[in-house]
Amino acid sequence: MAVLQWQWATFEQLAGADWYAVLQARQDVFVLEQQCLYPDIDGADQRAHHLLGWAEVDGKPQLQAYLRCFAPGDKYAEAALGRVLTIQSARGLGVGKLLMAEGLRCVAQLYPGSAIRISAQEHLQGFYGSFGFRPVSDIYMEDGIPHIEMLR
Repeated sequence: MAVLQWQWATFEQLAGADWYAVLQARQDVFVLEQQCLYPDIDGADQRAHHLLGWAEVDGKPQLQAYLRCFAPGDKYAEAALGRVLTIQSARGLGVGKLLMAEGLRCVAQLYPGSAIRISAQEHLQGFYGSFGFRPVSDIYMEDGIPHIEMLR
């Protein structure tokens, strides 16, 4: 398992260099790697809390994992997680599991008792299911990738 330092912050609390790392990771994973042309800068980051997982790489902090969280009633009736990612070089090391565990802990602290809804890529149902999420919609296409809503 990787050793990560967690940063849980609002939009305003993140420094410019941190935002640059987040946007670069989201672009690398969602736009370039998954070849999805979509408006990643969607006007929602300002309303979200952001979880960044950092590790030392060659003596410098490097963003390894990221997700954003919305308050109940903002995106769905429940709290919501989205833009969940691990960078390509961090995959297979347990980083995604650490990210979800920390994200769920932060959500429980910020919004105690709230259910959590995600719009998951369909092929990741098993991963999210291991954290107690269950499918609550039919499979639908979003940005050319099959997705499914899941609830915990």
